[in-house]
Amino acid sequence: MTVLAENIQKLDSYLARFRERGILNRIAGQDKAGEAGLFETRSPVDKSLISQVAQGGAADIDAAAGAASDAFAAWRDLPATQRRNILIRIAEGIEARAEEIALCECWDTGQANRFMSKAALRGAENFRYFADQVVQARDGQHLKSPTLMNVTTRVPIGPVGVITPWNTPFMLSTWKIAPALAAGCTVVHKPAEASPLTARLLVEIAEEAGLPPGVLNTVNGFGEEAGKALCAHPKIKAVAFVGESRTGSLIIKQGADTLKRNHLELGGKNPVIVFDDADLERALDAVIFMIYSINGERCTSSSRLLVQDTIREEFEAKLVERVNNIKVGHPLDPKTEIGPLVTEEHFNKVTSYFDIAKEDGATVAAGGVTVGDAGYFVRPTLFTGANNRMRIAQEEIFGPVLTSIPFSTEEEALQIANDIPYGLTGYVWTNDLTRALRFTDKLEAGMIWVNSENVRHLPTPFGGVKASGIGRDGGDWSFEFYMEQKHIGFATGQHKIAKLGAL
Repeated sequence: MTVLAENIQKLDSYLARFRERGILNRIAGQDKAGEAGLFETRSPVDKSLISQVAQGGAADIDAAAGAASDAFAAWRDLPATQRRNILIRIAEGIEARAEEIALCECWDTGQANRFMSKAALRGAENFRYFADQVVQARDGQHLKSPTLMNVTTRVPIGPVGVITPWNTPFMLSTWKIAPALAAGCTVVHKPAEASPLTARLLVEIAEEAGLPPGVLNTVNGFGEEAGKALCAHPKIKAVAFVGESRTGSLIIKQGADTLKRNHLELGGKNPVIVFDDADLERALDAVIFMIYSINGERCTSSSRLLVQDTIREEFEAKLVERVNNIKVGHPLDPKTEIGPLVTEEHFNKVTSYFDIAKEDGATVAAGGVTVGDAGYFVRPTLFTGANNRMRIAQEEIFGPVLTSIPFSTEEEALQIANDIPYGLTGYVWTNDLTRALRFTDKLEAGMIWVNSENVRHLPTPFGGVKASGIGRDGGDWSFEFYMEQKHIGFATGQHKIAKLGAL
């Protein structure tokens, strides 16, 4: 039996219970149907039905917010070491079920197993990292003044909403939920409707690890119903969201009446800038990896290649050769590098840019075609002969599509890189240290890598500027979002207090 056949057989066994029972909401430790009925989740591989899913609405969100509110005080006041132990057990549970998580995620999203197997383990890493931060999460400072001993501390903000996307749903869910739980918050999680499967696995693992009922609640549904209700609910003190910039704007509006705190990780149209003095072989590897891995469906993908004109022709020729060799196929096949796009709607969006590129005057140098008719497969695509005014350079396509734009000078490269509504990441390839220092200082992006692809280090801040978001994840930055800062001043003596109304 081939590895592909073995993986399909294992997947069938994992999915059997969902095909039979559906994917239910989980509120206060109980399975719940959705007030709006059911919707379907289908695999982008062959469009087959995976499961019926409970469609939550305002009443379900209200019940989940109530459960999170009821569970908050006990979870907040649980000794930090006990919370830490629970988070460690969640990490262990994720590791034990990593294969199940990865295969289900591949089938639900179309992502290749070579990447999703690692994403599941990264989810465990997120829980382990924040578990280790639990004890000092509330630590503050001692700020002495002439008359007071001033101390600061932090306390969890309360029940929070977490809204996660469909591209790497399990890993991104842990990225938000782990620090929230570590901080002492309770959570209402609304996963993306296009990929609800592994959110169910996460809440199961968490409860099996000893997480008390109501601390993590999962409500499936659509943004205009469940998502809107979550953002507006008065018992939800903050919302952490990953997704489109347009949706982020709606979330701010929906939470405005309750003065909701928001952390928004939004879109990107990230430049990778390759100067002619760079290590071109390593730059080529990084350019290809950061746009074509994970189907190009990632916010940090380097979707604009800015390449110096002195090396452009040679670099693009090598790029075309490599892109044409990328293997598109079944996501459970270990040889597959790109699987199908997540939904028909997204497939139609991505493929629409093939004609848009031609209309704008760009050249389709590789790809630009669909593959088969069983699922939502496209060939990895490269546009050349482009400029930064074209739609393919300005709009987030969010697929395996790269736009190559030439530049002559460092100043021109910087102008092109910054001439975009977004500012999430940037990648700079040069062996000139002083140039790297100058360029990164002026590049408008929340995260920049020099001579490297995106290598995530959990203690560092993750987030963007401009239309790419508000706030930062990672390390202590996560706790700043999920916790309130508190100051207490203790008088150190009997300092003079002004007397009013005294005779």
